[in-house]
Amino acid sequence: MSKIIQVKARQVYDSRGNPTVEAEVYTTKSSATAICPSGASTGTFEAYEKRDKKNKRYLGKSVLSAVNLINTKISKKLKGHSVHNQERIDTLMINLDGTKQKINLGANAILAVSMAVKKLSAKLKNKPLYKSFLINKNFQLPYPLMNIINGGAHADNGLRIQEFMIRPDKAKSFSEAMRICFLVIKNLSKLIKDRGLSTSVGDEGGFAPMISSNEQALDLIVLAIKKSGFVNGKDVSICLDVAANELFKKNKYSIHSKNYISVEQSISGFLRIIKKYKIKSIEDPFAENDWQAWNKLMKLTKNTQIVGDDLYVTNLERLKKGFLNISSNAILIKLNQIGTVSETIDVIKFAQAVGFKTIISHRSGDSEDTFIADMAVGTNSNQIKTGSLARSERVAKYNQLIRIEEELGKKARMNKIY
Repeated sequence: MSKIIQVKARQVYDSRGNPTVEAEVYTTKSSATAICPSGASTGTFEAYEKRDKKNKRYLGKSVLSAVNLINTKISKKLKGHSVHNQERIDTLMINLDGTKQKINLGANAILAVSMAVKKLSAKLKNKPLYKSFLINKNFQLPYPLMNIINGGAHADNGLRIQEFMIRPDKAKSFSEAMRICFLVIKNLSKLIKDRGLSTSVGDEGGFAPMISSNEQALDLIVLAIKKSGFVNGKDVSICLDVAANELFKKNKYSIHSKNYISVEQSISGFLRIIKKYKIKSIEDPFAENDWQAWNKLMKLTKNTQIVGDDLYVTNLERLKKGFLNISSNAILIKLNQIGTVSETIDVIKFAQAVGFKTIISHRSGDSEDTFIADMAVGTNSNQIKTGSLARSERVAKYNQLIRIEEELGKKARMNKIY
């Protein structure tokens, strides 16, 4: 009853209204579905997202070829294999594709199937999905890195930094973490309105007011934290996603203003705002191949979490290089950057073994699928990044974590962030 009899796919839509792949895996007893997310600011070394660029009916964004490959080649290859052997199934798909970045089948096709297999295995074993990953007991809830102001590629304003986030460091439970974030967001909304600015939201649910100064955004957040009755840098910490790939040209960066300046000047800018705003986490402060710049910043920051996203693209080879280079102390984990559940787990295992913090992340083009919420708990990842407290595809993940916390009852604990 655990052998796959068919894999079926369909084209559905993500949170930006773009086509994406949903896969459904069947055994004689049951089935499970999963939807592949899609990023906007993507790293060069990410696994390949297969789209029908010549199909003008969908403006070159359809995924019908990926769907067809699942319905034919992948389904045929996986038929008869046990749904409980995740690594075997993922390896079969990797070998069937035969390329490093999954160009032939598309990582979006492979990942949708891989996630559905993981879900179905847990379902057939009659266990919650979060209990099917790495941890067998003593499950811990991740702290949310909640996006509250959007800039960069996620908004149409002039902000250089892509994401301004908050982390409720003093929360003793996930429910309390959500309450803290809720209060800060509501107070931030009022502050933005009082300044005559729009409270419309960007791709990931954070506010996207028409402001162009990073410090203006940071000042608003500090004030919102204070108005909510919390202390910045103690109860609630500010965290940033710079997405520096988008701000890099001829070995210079335009992170702190529209002017391009040297790495050294950019680092001085980071150190200044870290001190002024008590910033606890900075993601992608430099470009994906500027290893020396990452190392320089690491040497000058002691109590700040430096997170690699585009730098690592959830790739074990790049993570090992970053570890040896002392490039960061944390890694963002995105399933579709590498393309299978098994490869993602391997990256998490290595990162945790060498002392890195692991942060499970959504993509800007996401869906109602809550897979990453379970994965965050099931891999003992201490933080999760899944957008703001707005847009149902973001809130769905938070709601799933609330359910998991409720199910764990008195055994529920928050993870450690330091």
